Order: sequence, then structure tokens, then C-alpha cells
Amino acid sequence: MNREELVKVIGEEKLVFVTRLKDASKAQTVIQSLVSGGAKVMEITSNTPNYAHEISKARKSYPDVLIGAGTVVNKAIAAEAINAGAQFLVTPNCNVELIDLAHKNEIPILMGALTPTEICEAWEAGADFVKLFPADIMGITYFTSIKAPLDHIKLMAVGGIKLNEVKDWMTSGADGIGIASVVSEPISIKADYQMIEDNASQFVTEIAKYK
Repeated sequence: MNREELVKVIGEEKLVFVTRLKDASKAQTVIQSLVSGGAKVMEITSNTPNYAHEISKARKSYPDVLIGAGTVVNKAIAAEAINAGAQFLVTPNCNVELIDLAHKNEIPILMGALTPTEICEAWEAGADFVKLFPADIMGITYFTSIKAPLDHIKLMAVGGIKLNEVKDWMTSGADGIGIASVVSEPISIKADYQMIEDNASQFVTEIAKYK
């Protein structure tokens, strides 16, 4: 798929799952659990050990799922992720230099931003989506205040969003959400993987109400 097609999928799914782990040996099982739960778009963060290798493996195992790279804070990480086959990039920070690199490789970028200035800079520089981060700390009131004058910007909410809060974010105008909580807890026993699948399924079911 080209960048336009990838942007369309992300925009239609409205839900990005974040895989951030300290133990890379659990990455593929976590990814499998998310896919079994209905995940169609997910990122593997660069501070997950061997993340580039895990991206490559996931691309081969799940051709019908978009696999991106998260926590892409600089050009070196971006280049490594792209070489590994990442289908989109996600940043926690506003680094507009990464936009051209992503677009030259025909992939979207979801750029992290917090203030109105950062949000506008990211969008005007060509970010495909702007990621309000951390959304939970700033809250719905801040988001709605930002979205009112900036309703032309594709703004996703990421960070600490719980299942019972999805409705509030989506009805407040979010173009999508990012979810890490279902995979952020330590994975120690097999039952935890079922929990990840079940939680993912609940988020997928909830977000479907806003498609």
C-alpha cells in the first residue's frame, strides 16, 4: 500500500495499539494476542528490545495488520524502523524533520504534540495525524479547547485512555485513539495473554461505534 492507502486504513480503524515491552521474547505472543483480539493497526516502540527485528517478524506473520514503529524520536530510529519494514511512524515529540523521511518512503507519520503551537507546526509540516500526548494528563477539557479552533487537524488522543473513556474522547472530536494499557503490565503467566486478547477485543468493539 502507498501512503495514501495507509492513512485511509489508520483513519478508518481509529485505533492504534501500542506494544511496549521490556522483554522482547514476549513481543510476538503479545502481538498475536492483540491480533486475535481484532487489532488491525499497532506500533512496536523503539524502546522495546530488538524492536526492529520484531517489526520485521510481525510484518511477515500478519500481512493483513499494519505494523508501525513507535517512540521514533529522531532520524536514526526512523531510518532503522523503515528499513525493518515499518508501515507508519509514531513519535512522542514534535520533530518535523521526520515527516519528509517518512513521506519519501511512502509511509504515514503520527506526530506527537501537546501545545497549540506544536500541533499546528506538525500539521503544517505535513504530519498525517497529530497525536495529542499525553492525553490523560491534559484531559478532555484541554482537548476540546484545542479541537475547537483546530478542527481541520486530524487529532488523535494517546496516553492512559481507559475503555470507559473512549466514548468521551470520540464524541469530543478525536479522530482516533492510541492504547497501550492492555499491554503495559508485566506478562508473567499464560493467562495474561488471554487478558490482553480480551481487552483488545473490548476496545475494538467500543471504537467500532464511532466508525
